[in-house]
Amino acid sequence: MLEIQEFFQRTATGDLLPWKAQKDCAARFGLTLGQVEEAALKAGYLPARYQRNRKTLSTAQQLRLFKSRAAVIGCGGLGGYVVEELARLGVGELVVADPDVFEEHNLNRQLFSSMENLGLPKVRAARERVERINPAVTLTALEKAFDASSAAEILKGCQVAVDALDSIQARLQLARSCSEYRIPLVHGAISGWYGQVALQHPEDDILQRIYGSTPEDKGIETEMGNPSFTPALVASIQVALACRTLLGLEGGGGKALFYINLLDMQWEELKI
Repeated sequence: MLEIQEFFQRTATGDLLPWKAQKDCAARFGLTLGQVEEAALKAGYLPARYQRNRKTLSTAQQLRLFKSRAAVIGCGGLGGYVVEELARLGVGELVVADPDVFEEHNLNRQLFSSMENLGLPKVRAARERVERINPAVTLTALEKAFDASSAAEILKGCQVAVDALDSIQARLQLARSCSEYRIPLVHGAISGWYGQVALQHPEDDILQRIYGSTPEDKGIETEMGNPSFTPALVASIQVALACRTLLGLEGGGGKALFYINLLDMQWEELKI
């Protein structure tokens, strides 16, 4: 460990550790890039990729994010943006679950979709994307649907779960599972110009109140569609809530549904 710290001292610029130094450190000491990042943060060095975070997040908070594990359930319109932003933020472990492949109708809004990716499993595209943008992050790609039988595998060891599903019944099962495993759940849903976000703590029942009496499995998005901008905005709010949760920051967000109307540019907080 002393040798690694001396390496950081020689190669860092102030307290910033350049990407080349991280790669050289991994090769020299036989470490993964994730191990190098954790060692650097513990020693008080900030990987240079995060230097624009530093006015918002301390190095200690960056380390806490890197040592965190988050589940993203669904890897489509919302999920793609959530995965991208969590990886760029520096959350160290991501578990992403989705059984679907990319289809042509995904191209208008889903971040990881492209002409070349049509027919490719969404979680595989997510893993390849994260390997390119932040290879220190570990992404576990699970090509499976979320249900009672897969809940334990998907949620194991996670400190937060992010709902990027398009099935009401799967959402309700996710809420039940998060309550059972005592994991905070960040809910998001979109439809046309509109979106909603909520942070559900394990003891809360926000999703049950929203969807519990709904007999359908698909939401109103099947009627209203989804443009490119709604999932990007709602996912970003979800990531902000997930970040706050992982950092243990107190404040608003609990026991409320945030309703977003982009057509009239209105934001409403509904107490649940």
